[in-house]
Amino acid sequence: MYTIQDLYDLDHTLAKDYLSQFTYPWEALKGIKDMILALGETLGDDYEEVSEHVWVHKTATVYPSAYLGAPCIIGPETEVRHGAFIRGSALVGANCVIGNSVELKNVILFDHVQTPHYNYVGDSILGYFSHMGAGSITSNVKSDKQLVVVHDGTEKMETGIKKFGAMLGDHVEVGCNAVCNPGTVIGRNSNVYPTSCVRGVVPANSIYKNSGEIIEKK
Repeated sequence: MYTIQDLYDLDHTLAKDYLSQFTYPWEALKGIKDMILALGETLGDDYEEVSEHVWVHKTATVYPSAYLGAPCIIGPETEVRHGAFIRGSALVGANCVIGNSVELKNVILFDHVQTPHYNYVGDSILGYFSHMGAGSITSNVKSDKQLVVVHDGTEKMETGIKKFGAMLGDHVEVGCNAVCNPGTVIGRNSNVYPTSCVRGVVPANSIYKNSGEIIEKK
């Protein structure tokens, strides 16, 4: 339930060909920077390279106070609001919202993703129409600095990487002030309650209330 095919409709990202190479989404994290650099050179006239290795679609809105670090791509009709901080290695799709005081780093955001208020999203992939409520974040490094392991009940999946935030499937809703701990994977169409502390795998079509309490959506 946590492969790329399980989580994402790849027709809604410029990273389709790149992601298709992998089985699990976290396998794609190490190469996001190089993927963006290569992809940027292929973009057509609808994109403007506003600074070195920073490509912004001509229909996107970027507030003057926002910071766009290289490399990054900002898709059509996307809005990057006041005080947003894109540190780099960020592929942001079409019709997205990157809100005030939001920080992005080493991420792929599919089309129609919203991170509108005070979000930190690092070393993560957010699926089509996923949404992070105000103040919700992805925690991407374990406190003991060990390699991240994905937990699915009693099953453990070694990732071999130190920095891994969250994989949000298509149409995932994360409530306000929730924390997605390192190695979180949330299946399609699932909801996370506000202020939750999430870890491990949340099945598709579920509601995550708190640790040990996940119910099926009806």
